[in-house]
Amino acid sequence: MSQDMGLRERKKRRTREALITAAMELFRSQGYEQTTVAQIAAAAEVSVRTFFLHFPAKEDLVMAEVSERVALGVRVFEQPLPGEHLTDLLLRAVNQMITHTGDTDLVSGVAYSRVQLIVSVPDLQARMLRRLAEAQTLIADALRRACPEALDPIAAAAVVGSVVGAVTAAAAVSVSREDPPERVVAAMRRAAGLAVGDFRALIGQ
Repeated sequence: MSQDMGLRERKKRRTREALITAAMELFRSQGYEQTTVAQIAAAAEVSVRTFFLHFPAKEDLVMAEVSERVALGVRVFEQPLPGEHLTDLLLRAVNQMITHTGDTDLVSGVAYSRVQLIVSVPDLQARMLRRLAEAQTLIADALRRACPEALDPIAAAAVVGSVVGAVTAAAAVSVSREDPPERVVAAMRRAAGLAVGDFRALIGQ
């Protein structure tokens, strides 16, 4: 990557982070429904046009890192280690996504705001469910491509749904208790290990 490209990427990341931070502060202070895109852009000191270059709608601010997180997991499935068992590959991919969560949403505080918003805003609940379903489909497809002889589509969907559901539920409980980021990450890793361990026992890997 050239120096100019690196600078542009860092500027883009800073702008995204400024928009997310501004949005969360406005959501907390005046409510999600009452906050407009124009207000978010103004608080982040960018134009409305710049906002839409980064996010299709204000709903996407609440789940800003999900696509990048899923892409990280998919890349793990595309690069299995020599001799790596199916369950170890799955756990490595999930832990990669958990690490990303810890480094982004938990450190920034977005994860804590997200839980409160999803509980109180029905539209966000529906959008989160759709995003979760889309993410699970992408991860299950990547897992099957990595291990085509070990899993059929139903088995892949079932195991990924189990693991993602366990991690999501553990994170929600830990975040709702306002645990610090490191404890939330530990709760997510524990849930992932339990879910993958059940699958390992079932298939004998």
